[in-house]
Parts: sequence; structure tokens; C-alpha cells
Amino acid sequence: MKYLAIGLALSVFSAQAATIAVIDSGLDVNHVDMKGNIWVNAKEIQDGRDTDGNGYQDDLHGWNFAEQSSKIIDMKYTSTYVPGVFKFFEIQGRQLLGTATPEDIAWLKAAREDKELISNLQKFGNFVHGTHVAGITVKDSTNLAMGVKLIPTEVKPFMETLSVQAKSLKSTDKNFRLNLVKTALGALAGQQMNMLEEIALYVNGHKMDVANGSFGTGYAQAEMIAGLAFKAVFFREAKPEELKEVALHFMNSLLTEGQRMVKAAPNTVFVFAAGNDGSNNDELPTSPTNIKADNVISVAATYDVQFIAPFSNFGVKMVDVAAPGMLIDSAIPADKTLEVSGTSQAAPYVANIVAQIKDLNPALTPKQIKDIILGTVDAKDFLRGKVAANGIVNLNRATVAAELTRSMSVSQAISTARGRIRDVEPTRTIVNPRVQVEALPLAPMFN
Repeated sequence: MKYLAIGLALSVFSAQAATIAVIDSGLDVNHVDMKGNIWVNAKEIQDGRDTDGNGYQDDLHGWNFAEQSSKIIDMKYTSTYVPGVFKFFEIQGRQLLGTATPEDIAWLKAAREDKELISNLQKFGNFVHGTHVAGITVKDSTNLAMGVKLIPTEVKPFMETLSVQAKSLKSTDKNFRLNLVKTALGALAGQQMNMLEEIALYVNGHKMDVANGSFGTGYAQAEMIAGLAFKAVFFREAKPEELKEVALHFMNSLLTEGQRMVKAAPNTVFVFAAGNDGSNNDELPTSPTNIKADNVISVAATYDVQFIAPFSNFGVKMVDVAAPGMLIDSAIPADKTLEVSGTSQAAPYVANIVAQIKDLNPALTPKQIKDIILGTVDAKDFLRGKVAANGIVNLNRATVAAELTRSMSVSQAISTARGRIRDVEPTRTIVNPRVQVEALPLAPMFN
């Protein structure tokens, strides 16, 4: 993460810090590592009234859309801070470095059979996720983070009423029932995107420069949801071809409906995590990262600047760029830190740079900022054919280009910065880069 410090000197020339909406699972605004980097609604007073008249009472640091409250984090979940949870992440880190011992692997195997630990780990993961992401978005910068809670700490099942509805159907026609499944999944997609559109309108109302989205639905999760819906209606498991048909319908519904979100905040750059399934987003879509728009950047994860993370999704058409996302140390609630790996960590790395670019030249449009991000990468052979830009973001080169756009065109600034700034050197080596590790999924929109 230390390369984030390179561009800090450039930021001191700006008159106003850039703002980032962290759309996630909550934000510990009192964390010691983020003092001075928390967005404050200057038009709101925390007095039990909607002082600024925007419909969100006491939204001093953001809003909790999951529970419709100004309370953007519930610190009672520090109760999930048990030794087994931290040991899980420690061993995962050693796996990524190729230094895990046989005892470590045996411990993980036993841990997966411990239902109480797994349940605790899921709640812990959701609880710390938003703060960890926010810490990366503001690291070594003057950026300001707003907390927008979308992901509940405890996600509850949704597929409870569909089977009841299906039992009342008199028709046994397969197409009729298949249409019911697709209609239900389409309605679910629309419901979720209604909330994201509302969030985008909120973000737009507060004129956020950037919105980070380290959440979503991967294709594997879409298959699980589609399979549950199919079984609820047909009272049997879906065949592979049936499952693919309804899963793709669900994903396409999410992505079509998702256009409303990015259009609702046209002046905000949305940075999305590509997903942690290790799959090709060109072939098996992931939402919302597969939304294509001038104000959307999709991010894959790498280890340092050395290789693509084994868990990272990719796609030369659907994923724009890569950034470090393995063993990233950042804040978690209650003044603690933790090393976590995932495209969830790579996306805010890019969001941080986007905000610094905007800070250096507020006149830049989202498309121009995206052009700078993609045009100033460190080209890497291992990313050729994996991401559209064929490379990893370079903070120093991107911020120099942003500074240069004050006196020249964006294309000229990119070309000049490429000639001036060297590629980033590796900061540490890894023992076994081929090791496969289970990464936590994206913060879930569905359960």
C-alpha cells in the first residue's frame, strides 16, 4: 500500500478534498486511522430532525439503507472478535504467501466443520468489510469517506414465499412455471436495484466524486439463487441447462436494472470489485461490476505488482484494470487493523486514486478520469487478455497526468506522464504464487 503515499504531495495543492461514498456494510467513523478522513454533512445537525431537508434525518456521515437509519455501524458486532476468526485470516495470509504449515491446513479443515465459527466468521466478515474498504479509499490521502450501508451485518434468506405460491398453481406446463421463476428472479433483481438507484440518488444529491462498490452477485451465487427459485416452483433440482438459463436471466436482469443506478449519479465515478470466483466475467457475468458505462471502472486483484490473484475474476471486455488486492492491511472497527485479500480490497485502491485525480483537477469528467486510470497503467504480460487496460494502476503516473491536464489535453497528459514516471517496483516476494486460497466472496447483496 505504500505507493499510495507517492501522490500525496500533489494533493496539497488542491483547495478541497475529494469525496468517496463507500457503499458497503458500514463504517466506523471514529477509527483512529481515519481521523480527518471522514465526510461530514455540513448542512446537517444531529438533533433528531432532517436539518438539510433531503429526507434522511441526521445523515451526518452518511446513511444506513439496510435498516433505514443514520446509524451506519452497530458496534455490538465487536462480539465477533474471537481468536478463531483472526486465526482464519492469519492462516489465509500464510496460504497466499506459500508458508502455511500442515498444522495450518489441518486447522482450516477442522474450522470448516465448526458451524459456530463459520457463522461467526460470516457476521465478522460483513461487520468489518465496510470499514476495511473505507480505510483503503482514504489511505495516505486527503480523501473523505462517506458511509453508505447497503449490506446488513446479518443477511437473511429471501426465498420463503415462492414455493407457497407455486403450490397453488394448477398449471403443470413447464414453460408457464419457467416463466414464473424468471418473473420472480426479475422482480428480485428490480427490488435490489431500486435500492441501489435510491443510494445513487443520495450519492448524487451529496455530489460525491467517487462511489466504491465492493459488493455484488457473482455467477456462482446467481446459480445458487436461481436453483432455489427453480426448486421452489418445480419441486425438483434444475438440470444444468435449465439452471444456466435461469441464472443468466437473473444476472442479465440485474445488469439491465443496474443501469438506472449509474445513470442516477452521472457525475460520480463508480468503482466496482470484479469478483472473487476466479472466473471470466466476459463469459459468466458478475453484478454490478459488469455494468458498462463511462462512469464505471471494474477492478481485478493482483498480488503487489507481480501476478493476478488466484481468486480474482477477470475479463478483457468486462474488467477494466487491476490493482493490489492480496494481503492488504487496513482498518477494521474498534481501532484495529487486519490483512484481508479480495477484489474488495483492489477496488478501493483504485477509488482512492480516482479521488486524488478529481482533487487535482475538479473539472475532469468521469470519462476523462477513467481514461487517465486506464491510460497510465503499468503494462503486465500476465494481465494481457485479462483486463482491458492490460495492466495495474500506477498512482504516481495517474496523479501526474491529472496535474498536467490543467494545461494540456487528457491524451497529451497521459502520454507525457507515461514518459516521466517509471513502473512501480515490487515491494515483497512470494514463496509459491500458484497456491489456491479461498477468498471471502464479495459482500453479498443476496443470501
